[in-house]
Amino acid sequence: MSYANEVKDLFGQYLVEGDAAASKYFPLIKELVARRNSSGDPAWQNGIEQVYALIYEEICNNMSAPTEQITFGTSGWRGQLGKDVFVRSVACVTRAIVEMYNQADEDQELLGYLGVSSCSEAKRKGCVIGHDNRFAGDLLSTVVAKVLSDEGFTVYYAGESTTGVLSAAVLEIGCAFSINLTPSHNPLQYGGYKFNAADAGPAATQVTGAITRLARKFIDEGYSFEASAIQGIDPASLPGVSVFDSLATWKSLVRKNSDIHGLYLDDIIQRFTENHDMVVVIDAVHGASRLHITSLLESVNAPRLITLRDTEDVTFGGIAPEPSSVNLKNVTVVLGQRKETLKLGAIIDPDGDRIRFTDGSTEISMNQFGAMAYHFLKVYKKKDGMVAKTVATSNMANALAEGFGEELFEPRVGFKEFKPVIGRALVFFEESDGISIIGHTPEKDAYIGLLLAIDMVLTTGKNLGDYLKMIEKEYGAYYPDRDGIVVSVKGEQLLQKLAELQRYDVGSELDVGGVKKKIIRVITIDGRKMILEDGSWVMIRPSGTEPKVRFYVESRTMSGTADLVATAKSLLQDIGLV
Repeated sequence: MSYANEVKDLFGQYLVEGDAAASKYFPLIKELVARRNSSGDPAWQNGIEQVYALIYEEICNNMSAPTEQITFGTSGWRGQLGKDVFVRSVACVTRAIVEMYNQADEDQELLGYLGVSSCSEAKRKGCVIGHDNRFAGDLLSTVVAKVLSDEGFTVYYAGESTTGVLSAAVLEIGCAFSINLTPSHNPLQYGGYKFNAADAGPAATQVTGAITRLARKFIDEGYSFEASAIQGIDPASLPGVSVFDSLATWKSLVRKNSDIHGLYLDDIIQRFTENHDMVVVIDAVHGASRLHITSLLESVNAPRLITLRDTEDVTFGGIAPEPSSVNLKNVTVVLGQRKETLKLGAIIDPDGDRIRFTDGSTEISMNQFGAMAYHFLKVYKKKDGMVAKTVATSNMANALAEGFGEELFEPRVGFKEFKPVIGRALVFFEESDGISIIGHTPEKDAYIGLLLAIDMVLTTGKNLGDYLKMIEKEYGAYYPDRDGIVVSVKGEQLLQKLAELQRYDVGSELDVGGVKKKIIRVITIDGRKMILEDGSWVMIRPSGTEPKVRFYVESRTMSGTADLVATAKSLLQDIGLV
């Protein structure tokens, strides 16, 4: 069959002529990308672009309600492009934010969570707007700029940028909030919307609850916004909108607070430049970080700063663009070919708020790296302070805090949960590859993680794997893992199913690799975390962003992790979710 006939056949399988709602655009794109990847024939790209043209029309013209109700979870709102996230729905969410500020004048508690004294102050201080590399990101961010501009808000437009950089801009410029059009690490079919208030961190539940309620109200009341109002418009031409260099504000914030966190940007770059025995490999997975990495490490010679997947591709080459062991393999291969003694590799997700590391031999997830960062700031930077990590994260940080005689803060999953210890915790991180530090933003930021890692290697003279072994020799080894399952039930029905796990309480036993192990403690602040008598644990919780149940495990032996994963799956099977 010829290429043209193959494309025609595929279009017939997935598309319904004249019915965008019934057409399965993204399953078709995934099939076309797979054909492009396997054949190496660029002709398949023509078919991909034809489908994206149809998606663009749907994004512009969809006047229906989203297929899934708008809900702001632990990290914003996410949904399928065209079906959930489109011009009108994005306009409704933005109009909801405007209305929230209007209503906040009569609600002092809400103003406190927003970090402003009035709506007029919010309008004057304004908003930072950006988007990641997703399809139609520029269109949707222009929608946001238009709605806010029409309502009298000052707007600072960054264009394509990362979440951490936009958060830094909020602090440096002194804005009231930021909006980033991104679904973070979700697959190619997703769009998303992140809102951070004046503290530059993920918004409090009281704020996201208000946005959710008001957005649904505008959807239901038929709030209208025509794509024709912004098509072909340069955001900078809108009243009160100015374009700025977001990365420059990030650098400014890091430099200004160097004495607080101990990371001296220019010194780190200079030492890297002069150390010809160090190589850094960064995989941007086609995301927004591809625009920043070489500028961030500006004086480093290209042969020792290598960027992978640094071209524009809204399909991410057909992969799920998350920092994962599978996606890190390209970095590992390149590092293996290098002769330098000091090797650092990293993969960054599309909106630059998650990062995972390797030295070419040892993979370092945030479970380990967050604890290593705490050790580094305490021991090498001589900083005093506590550490904070989510309850689903490795207990290595717990051991370090105990050893240092410092406090540990261990909240539920979600970076917004760190708000009580911002300014006190030297490091705050979560197992899903997010980290920030004292003196920086309260938002997870891959770039501050990268700067930390480079400084670690240069200062200690050790690759990350060797540094980890040094810590493990003193505090013991921890072997975490995580996974998840897609579930058909959700909401209250899912919570009722998960409530059946209460039968596994203190004193009961779990079968782990054929051995009965007693539960000695249960933590229920976020799902159910069952700690066993040997220090290993199993945790199960519903995802806050996807129709999944997630499970997390940690063993004190390398071989025990797989057994704990099997135990977690068995528990989910027992309650009927597998």
